[in-house]
Amino acid sequence: MRRMVIGLAAVVASGVGACALWPERLAVNAPLMHSLYGWNASLPEASTLRKRVQVPDGFSIAVYAGGLGNARFLRFTPTGDLLVSRPRQGAVTLLGRDADGDGAPDGRRDLLTGLNRPHGLDLHDGWLYVGETDAVLRVRFDADAGSVSGEPERVVRDLPGGGNHWTRTLRFGPDGGLYVNVGSSCNVCIEEDERRATLMRFEPDGSGGEIYASGLRNTVGFDWRPETGELFGTDNGRDLLGDDVPPCELNRIVRGGFYGWPYANGNRVPDPDLGEGRAARIRESLPPAHAFGAHTAPLGITFLRGAHWPPAYRGAAIVALHGSWNRTQKSGYQVVSLHWGGRGTISERSFVWGFEHDEDVIGRPVDVAEGPDGAIYVSDDYTGAIYRVAHGGGPGSATAPSAEAPARKDPLAGIPPAVLEQRVQRGRALYERYFCAQCHEGIRAAEGVIVVPLQQLGSRYGVDDLVAFLEAPTPPMPALDLADEEQRDLAVYLLSAYP
Repeated sequence: MRRMVIGLAAVVASGVGACALWPERLAVNAPLMHSLYGWNASLPEASTLRKRVQVPDGFSIAVYAGGLGNARFLRFTPTGDLLVSRPRQGAVTLLGRDADGDGAPDGRRDLLTGLNRPHGLDLHDGWLYVGETDAVLRVRFDADAGSVSGEPERVVRDLPGGGNHWTRTLRFGPDGGLYVNVGSSCNVCIEEDERRATLMRFEPDGSGGEIYASGLRNTVGFDWRPETGELFGTDNGRDLLGDDVPPCELNRIVRGGFYGWPYANGNRVPDPDLGEGRAARIRESLPPAHAFGAHTAPLGITFLRGAHWPPAYRGAAIVALHGSWNRTQKSGYQVVSLHWGGRGTISERSFVWGFEHDEDVIGRPVDVAEGPDGAIYVSDDYTGAIYRVAHGGGPGSATAPSAEAPARKDPLAGIPPAVLEQRVQRGRALYERYFCAQCHEGIRAAEGVIVVPLQQLGSRYGVDDLVAFLEAPTPPMPALDLADEEQRDLAVYLLSAYP
């Protein structure tokens, strides 16, 4: 309790304007009343949303629903209704499917109330499962009627609850198992309960509980990559080490894996408080598959499964970055897309941005879900809203903001001129060697080939992004057998020729 009181005093003192007087590692910079108490802000005016909140070219964004205080995790039913967990209200709310196509749910009602901070949601074999802070409950669910029946039963009753990370996210895996995250009780400490900072697995009836993976400080979101069946989870790095340390993480989670917390952060970097004397344990830890920015707080993640997405987004993962509090300048507060290269490389791109601008916050994304209508839905616990992101317009697109992408720096800036010239020459030779012009230049195209013109690559790719694409190009483009440096040469040439 003493630790909590001291921490709260520091947050309040910093949050009311003393931040500049505190060391960087103690900085508190977030919407104060929301961070401390979960108070909701008002949904911004439509004009503000149009000006501020942006999506990539070809996409649109609109408010799908508002007035859902503390809207957190999402799950669609087979009939297209949307379930929303609202932990601070102790409720699970159903938003009726938008059958009339007006861009808003056809009604809403609370399915369950009086729960103990419900968070994660999933449907399995006629049951609705809900993760409370100290339990997992299930209740019979009729998808056609959109209703529950009977008394909820708690199939897992004794999860360690509360603490710094009290949310319990759950999801059924391809193996039919029930996976549940149990976040750490603290920022950094040696846990008394070994189930803390883990991902657990149970049978659907709650039996057979086991620690599936450990050393995961707070893996709020996780999903299975459809192409490979691999399990990936987001993880929030620890606080109070400075603006840019340590990174938040995306981990490839395997059974029995240990991911470093509390002894190491990021790629096996010893923790300054608890890493000393733990060299062997740190060596055993598995490094992240991808590093997010420090303190950006990645939460919900979902892999896109629809076949209608543009080639660049097929199979991508969409991740909600809730936003920092322990930085002198805010970071996160957006939705990003992750794109896999052929050798496991992962590139990150902005997908929905503008919730934070010049330190002003109008939204904090929490979860993302792919709807049966082919759109992406994003929850925002700051205003209690659900956003709908569609490709090619759709209901509500008239309220969509401009889809201008953020201004990008020249992707070739910083490459010394002599090196740039050499890479361009080598890349041009590769372009010719592999007859790329036959698919991309109309006057040189082979007979019967549908030309795919190359244009404005620099507005969409950096060198690393384009290298990742070349490692695993979208069909029908063939994967070229290139060495790493050859891929980089070709990427540099393409960005110079088609900026």
